Amino acid sequence: MIREFREFIARGNVIDLAVGIIIGAAFTAIVNSLVADLINPILGLLTGGVDFTNKYFVLSGNVPEGASLAAARDSGAAVFAYGAFAMAVLNFLIIAWAVFLLVKAVNRLQRMATAPKEEPAAAAPTQEELLAQIRDLLADRTIWDDRPLPRT
Repeated sequence: MIREFREFIARGNVIDLAVGIIIGAAFTAIVNSLVADLINPILGLLTGGVDFTNKYFVLSGNVPEGASLAAARDSGAAVFAYGAFAMAVLNFLIIAWAVFLLVKAVNRLQRMATAPKEEPAAAAPTQEELLAQIRDLLADRTIWDDRPLPRT
């Protein structure tokens, strides 16, 4: 059984999966930092610091006027937290856009790294070189035969 387990772990796809999960976790930290530390503050400046997280309707129960969403939930009231949902959707869209831009940049770098290097085109022969090649071909008597040239 230990041998089978060792063979299972040693398979390439299991190792690839483990590496993918680790890189995915690290990438998640980068994307979360990008959104939380760079994009959201800029959006906060543009929107005047509007935060919808604490917007809700009380469906049943008593909640003090102006209480935060956390306080409303702690009071046991049934709340319709549309603001938290709106912020979750907005954060998802921001994160999806950031991931799209990062993947697009990585793909561009990969294409540049794997693109075949174009060699500079050889210089075209000069007129004198072409004429010399034609002269040499005409001088080569092996291409001539005794047949007359067709008349036009």
